[in-house]
Amino acid sequence: MHALLTLPKLVYRGMVWLANSPKTLLLSYSMLIIICGTLYHHFEERTIGDSIWWAVVTASTVGYGDISPATWQARVMAGILISVMVLLVIPLITAHFASRLIVDNDAFRHEEQEELKANLRRVRTLLEEMAARQGVVTSEGSADPPAASSGPADSGPPRP
Repeated sequence: MHALLTLPKLVYRGMVWLANSPKTLLLSYSMLIIICGTLYHHFEERTIGDSIWWAVVTASTVGYGDISPATWQARVMAGILISVMVLLVIPLITAHFASRLIVDNDAFRHEEQEELKANLRRVRTLLEEMAARQGVVTSEGSADPPAASSGPADSGPPRP
């Protein structure tokens, strides 16, 4: 079962890698266009300019119809190119730009979160020290029980 999941995991990791970097996403798009244009040039015996134009028009799903594949190899490649663009590349580009638009500017950065955690630890330590001096038992039971006082019994918390 583990062997069956290896390929989908690798594909998922590759998509995450592509989606998290606009440079790699644009580079992969450019490579896809160049590779498909070169293959089209080979299969259909067209000029390289016409072949790249065909790849761009096909990848964008515009499909002007001025150039269309005649051989079965070029048709299969066109189907793969359209599928990859529609199912992977365009959604990844859209998701990347959408994630950039939906940014919470009030969110804490990692450094700020770590500083807050350190401050809370220090406050907790100080609170436990104060509770121990006052004889108040905290929820962890770290302080000693209150000592007997010589004054009247106080039913409330100690006053500062």
